[in-house]
Amino acid sequence: MKFNDAISGSILLAIAIAILVNVQSFPKIPGQNIGPAAFPGLLATLLAVCAVLLIIKGIRARGRSSLAGGSGVESPVAWVTAGAWLKSPQQARNFLITIACLLFYIAVSDRLGFIPTAIIILITMFLALGVRRRLILPIAVVVSFVIHFVFYKGLRVPLPWGLLMPFAW
Repeated sequence: MKFNDAISGSILLAIAIAILVNVQSFPKIPGQNIGPAAFPGLLATLLAVCAVLLIIKGIRARGRSSLAGGSGVESPVAWVTAGAWLKSPQQARNFLITIACLLFYIAVSDRLGFIPTAIIILITMFLALGVRRRLILPIAVVVSFVIHFVFYKGLRVPLPWGLLMPFAW
């Protein structure tokens, strides 16, 4: 799916404005010109400038018309254009499976735990993508444990243990 640059720019501008409003509440450091809001505020300002440029580009592209099929009839550039993947039932199904897996993770990961949830999700996605069946379970288990190890031990991100709490290390 392709969105006109004006739409993307508008979303980025809204994010930049939200950041700029939020950093106003950051505490000031007495005697300092630069406080905790300086760097996020600078980045949000740069984001806002880029967003405005995107909006201008998108409006200009929308204003220009392209000739439709050489018939001499002008048609405006669409705000949103559907991607070719939407016409493929298999790709649309895979997209829906991905969304369903994310919702499944949100719904059950605290109770079930990261590792069992990740294994179920990977098995589901591997089946949908046509991975050889004899490889699915070993890869899903190994990848789930590796991801858990990297986040839990390496990055110190506390992932839910759920049913595996008695075995937590």
